[in-house]
Amino acid sequence: MEHVLFFDGNTKRISWVIQTDDSIIEQKREHAEIYLDKVTNLQSKYIGLHIGLFWGIGTFIIKNYDIIKIATDEKLILDHLSLNQKNNDVFIEKRTFFIRQFIKQRKLKIQYEFITSEKNLASKIK
Repeated sequence: MEHVLFFDGNTKRISWVIQTDDSIIEQKREHAEIYLDKVTNLQSKYIGLHIGLFWGIGTFIIKNYDIIKIATDEKLILDHLSLNQKNNDVFIEKRTFFIRQFIKQRKLKIQYEFITSEKNLASKIK
């Protein structure tokens, strides 16, 4: 099955949306105390992607071998993930490790898509 995963975040909260063939599931969370006002907007977006992917797997929306289109409005994230680049931010690299671990363990087929901020469904629910 194919899903589109949208995600967003700022210093206060994260959000993600999983769009399937017949539904759109929206979620948002306040940052845990350890991250609240202590992470950058970019770091927060990686948290949003990490938690959105983890939540999608945990709720059985995302299953092994699914096709996941990761839609981002952040060119840095697109380049970092799609081109398998390193990031100098240790926090971002740790999130990336877990994201890639989920992808490998669940044998997900990942596609990346650059979208405009206006098309990012997750940015609308913050």
